[in-house]
Amino acid sequence: MFVDRVEIFVKGGDGGKGMCSFRREKYVPRGGPDGGDGGDGGSIIIRADPNADNLSQLVQRKHWKARNGEAGSGSLCAGSDSADMIILVPPGTLIRDRDRGNVIKDLVEEGDICIVGKGGRGGRGNKHFATATNRTPREFGPGEPGEERWITLELKVIADVGLVGFPNAGKSTLLSRLSRATPQIADYPFTTKTPNLGIVSLGGDANFVMADLPGLIEGASQGIGLGHEFLRHVERTRVIVHLVEPFPMDDSDPIRNYHTIRNELKTYGAGLDEKPEIVCVSKAEIPGADEVRAKLEHEICREVYLMSSVTGQGLSKVVGQAAVLVNELKKAERDAKAKQRFTVFAEEKAVRMEEAPTPSEPEA
Repeated sequence: MFVDRVEIFVKGGDGGKGMCSFRREKYVPRGGPDGGDGGDGGSIIIRADPNADNLSQLVQRKHWKARNGEAGSGSLCAGSDSADMIILVPPGTLIRDRDRGNVIKDLVEEGDICIVGKGGRGGRGNKHFATATNRTPREFGPGEPGEERWITLELKVIADVGLVGFPNAGKSTLLSRLSRATPQIADYPFTTKTPNLGIVSLGGDANFVMADLPGLIEGASQGIGLGHEFLRHVERTRVIVHLVEPFPMDDSDPIRNYHTIRNELKTYGAGLDEKPEIVCVSKAEIPGADEVRAKLEHEICREVYLMSSVTGQGLSKVVGQAAVLVNELKKAERDAKAKQRFTVFAEEKAVRMEEAPTPSEPEA
């Protein structure tokens, strides 16, 4: 079962209470306070793990609570801190506060973490309350409560190439042909109800991730059908491969279908219409598909590829063009990150130089 959205309740562990205790030992009168501190409660941590593929493991468990810290004891013995509770989610998971609606963190990279329920600090023992005028304090800290809230986890599939198009345009068939993915394929629309991922190998160590995104319909940007559920997965893709069926089953106009999908991407926002796009007319084995390709190419004034997942016609051109675009975008992202790191380093160096003491001039 593929799950890409779930709400859970998280609560950090409460801090253990401090101890009110006094030293009791033979021949040591007035030993004074010796109550130990309570331990810290455990925190709820969400971490992006590449081995997790969706949020299905969170469906059956809605409440996550870390353990409380242990109470302090006498002889200045502090209570043990509780271990943190770690929840593993796929990279690309967006964490929101359900009640406030704000984004807490976007776990994009592998290993990204976010503390969503911080554990409470342990209370102080009565030893800390001793003063010159109050040498036998009976006060102690009760321990702080752990942070608690409802959060919403949304998974946005991270893929280099995303396949979009009307239902039954051949997206699942193309993914199964280019990778080892096994999406459900049938001769009726809306066969795919959840995104499917596959790795397209280009030979050697070169490859990229392709996602078969469920078919869109008119009005998807307004939430018609499962529009928002489908479109948010397109946000993470670097390149869009737009498949156009030459002769749809509902006898609709393929050129109008192309513009409909483009309009939905633009209306949804998030820069979907600005992503690099490769336009393909699928099912080239059908007579008359090349004429549809020529009309669409003339309509949009861009190169349109003709391909067939059944015969393999044109697949190498589409894959090659997608690989070129993906490599260019990855290189641009690496350069931007390197430039950002250099800028931060230069700023930190300038601050250190300003804070460094000026050497005094030698006396005459």
